[in-house]
Amino acid sequence: MKKKLVILAVAAGLAGCKGGFKQGDGGMLYNIVDHKSSATIKEGDFVSLNGVIKSEGDSVLSSTYESGHPAFLLDQKPSFKGDLLSALSLVGEGDSIVVKINADTVAKKSGQPKPPGFKGKYFVYTIRIEKVIPKEKGVADSVFQKKVSAYVKSIGDAAKAAEPGKIKNYIESNKLNVTKTASGLNYIITTPGDNVKPAAGDTVVANYVGKFLNGKVFDTSLQDIATKNKMTPMHPYQPMRVAVGAHAIIPGLDEGMLLLSKGAKATFIIPSSLGYGEQGGGPIPPSSPLVFDIEVVSIVHPNPNAPKPAAPMVAQPQAQAPATKK
Repeated sequence: MKKKLVILAVAAGLAGCKGGFKQGDGGMLYNIVDHKSSATIKEGDFVSLNGVIKSEGDSVLSSTYESGHPAFLLDQKPSFKGDLLSALSLVGEGDSIVVKINADTVAKKSGQPKPPGFKGKYFVYTIRIEKVIPKEKGVADSVFQKKVSAYVKSIGDAAKAAEPGKIKNYIESNKLNVTKTASGLNYIITTPGDNVKPAAGDTVVANYVGKFLNGKVFDTSLQDIATKNKMTPMHPYQPMRVAVGAHAIIPGLDEGMLLLSKGAKATFIIPSSLGYGEQGGGPIPPSSPLVFDIEVVSIVHPNPNAPKPAAPMVAQPQAQAPATKK
């Protein structure tokens, strides 16, 4: 809750500062709130930024402050006249800008529908440029990439160093009585189920809710949870089916599922080393600990009497007839 209030305060504070909006390319509206840099972002530059995306009705749709990791842009080009990248070309390192872009235009140009329940005419982006590494003419690509890699590594190292403290604080602030495995997985089984646990190779059918430590839901199998969190449907809402012990899912879930029986409910607190690691993936930032709420619907055991698949046919080389002498 505290973090959400901070996000809203940042967005409201910047959006309300220093005069009104100006008209930009393609109907885009912008308000440069804080302009400290004399150099603006150019195509090919590396950009690190923090930002909040809201509907015009003030619903927060996305925020780097929630994920705790800035967004990186590298060698990206505007996808249409008046998009967000067009607006970023007006500012530089240390600057802040609020941008309004027509939501129907974004949906049409991107091919992605507006989020469920979206209200208002515009997407509102409140952006702070944290770092710009310019792509300078005459400088070798290897030198530029080395600078970018060093900066990204510094952000990753900071996130990795902060992770144990974040997990400890989450457990303590929520007063959780966790069990910790040798690998580092923390778990709480709130409903034990029928006590018949799966073996490696069994298929576990389970509903799940995946969250960050701040409670932000990034994935779920439950439609009511998705609707409540205003998530854009990305897949059918149904229990996942996964063969446990087969490394088909992240290690923390793979290990945790083997601890649960049919009907069990549990919460897993998964360090990034058992999740998406230092690289992250999709909506998961690098070095992000995750929380999964799990309910096992059923466990499917392999049928030992099932017919074995037939061995593949191997073509046999055909004998060649001896050549006839002429």
